[in-house]
Amino acid sequence: MSIVTLLPFIVLIGAMFLMTRSAKKKQQAAAQMRNEMQVGTGIRTIGGMYATVKEVHEDTVLLEVAPGVHAIYAKNAIGAVLADEEYNRILDGADPIHAGEPIVPDDASSLTGDTAGAEKADKIDLGKTAAPADAEAADEAKDAKPADEVKDTVKADADAAKDDKKSGDDAK
Repeated sequence: MSIVTLLPFIVLIGAMFLMTRSAKKKQQAAAQMRNEMQVGTGIRTIGGMYATVKEVHEDTVLLEVAPGVHAIYAKNAIGAVLADEEYNRILDGADPIHAGEPIVPDDASSLTGDTAGAEKADKIDLGKTAAPADAEAADEAKDAKPADEVKDTVKADADAAKDDKKSGDDAK
């Protein structure tokens, strides 16, 4: 066999080796993090619950999930050990990371420029009952034909078209 035929297999085995190696490193780091847990530290479980460590045993951890409420969890269920500042920030609800930034509304009102106290006078009336605002529009309205005249013109055009069609059929 030549090296060219074995090359895809070698590349595949190398990729598998690298993937398992990185996964193994992640597992070791997670195990080390769980073993270094101490009483009083804040944690996040893999389910997303935040709690304080009260006791650490070989395979389990006693957590205080609320004042006076304790629960026993497997060490494998600990997703992350949090720094004190981050844990306190999450529990207190304060967000110093985004402090001082402007608050962005959830709707599009800031994009349109409308304010909550805008008066109705600022709104545009799109109704057909209003009179034309400028003189040119009023002149055009005077020059326009009444609706009855328009209907008569359309009817006359339709009759003429019918007559032309009839005369065209007779010529054949």
